[in-house]
Amino acid sequence: MKKTLSLLAVVALALSLNAQEIIEWRGVGRTGLYQDSGLLKAWPQGGPQLLWSIDGIGEGYSQLGIANDRIYVTGMKGDNHMGYMSEIDLNGKLLQQKGYSEEWVGNYSGARGSVTISDGKMYHLTGLGMLVCVDQKTLNVVWKKDILKEFDAKMLQFAQNEAPLVVDDKVFITPGGSRNNIVALNKNTGDVVWVSQAKGEESAYASPIYISDVEVPQIIDMTQNSLLALNPKDGTLLWSYPFASRYNQQCNSPIYENGMLLFMNGNSGTMMLKLENGGRSVSKVWESTELANVFSAMVKVGNYIYGCNENNRYWVCLDWNTGKLMYKTRLRQCVPITADNMIYNYCDNGDVQLIAPDSSELKVVSSFKVTQGTEQHWAHPVIYKGVLYIRHGDSLMAYKIK
Repeated sequence: MKKTLSLLAVVALALSLNAQEIIEWRGVGRTGLYQDSGLLKAWPQGGPQLLWSIDGIGEGYSQLGIANDRIYVTGMKGDNHMGYMSEIDLNGKLLQQKGYSEEWVGNYSGARGSVTISDGKMYHLTGLGMLVCVDQKTLNVVWKKDILKEFDAKMLQFAQNEAPLVVDDKVFITPGGSRNNIVALNKNTGDVVWVSQAKGEESAYASPIYISDVEVPQIIDMTQNSLLALNPKDGTLLWSYPFASRYNQQCNSPIYENGMLLFMNGNSGTMMLKLENGGRSVSKVWESTELANVFSAMVKVGNYIYGCNENNRYWVCLDWNTGKLMYKTRLRQCVPITADNMIYNYCDNGDVQLIAPDSSELKVVSSFKVTQGTEQHWAHPVIYKGVLYIRHGDSLMAYKIK
């Protein structure tokens, strides 16, 4: 009996050690939450220690992905505007870099949609609408599909931008065509599994989420003027809710928790829905125009929502349950993420702030400025194993925060 228990313990430990922790778009559930603990509650003067930095990843704004202690990030390089996937270890060493497809040159040139990793493969949507599947070990392209051409969809003003969603054996993407609006592909081959007309609206830069803790599991996506839910098995439209956007921009992934679904854009503000009837319908709980931004996102800490109203340059705190405005104060446009009950802001002027969540006032505990890199400070940060990763254009920096 003791030998059996010991063997089970060894097997359990081995499974735990071999489990692949994957970091994708906006962390846990695409909410901006990262699971690190024991992080610093204040930084040294001048900011946390810079462990390493690396240049040469290419132009772009895409967030990095992590799997098996390897960092993967996309960027555009060279006169041929080729997109490259870089593999970097946790010490900042570039292990390999390979081209996958041409990237976007136009409004804010470079790679944008973040990489999604699943079962040894990586999925990336280029700004030109090419969905590529890349082998995680070799960085060779396994398959690629031109979603605009194949599904008769329209190129967006600021190029296609979406972090593909993978659930089981399917990868979901939003071409935005009038007939083939949202599609599911076999993640291993790229073959079409199903297409959904949904609302027939244009794509709107959204990265969908998956909800599994309801009677009817569902994909939540946003198109031009709608929030909608699809059955991942066959693409059936379960419900939709109107949510107008300005200039066709629905860039922020919703935040879901315990039957409550919060979503936001830069025009209509923020709205909370409640899933009902096992997920087959929704009802509005509250809405607010106090918190509104195009792509800077928001985070939930405790019973409160924090984020920027980038139209008026305010930092805003709302009550999660009621939408009540707790406070707002002047602040530049910032991208927030959260870990260990703290908020990390990456601002559009290069400032990085450590914030202690408080429903009565903004409490910036520490800050420093990113001086390396190129172009806009727009990439969403990542926290992994006590390190804060900041991507600024062609450069990636790693800061010790534990």
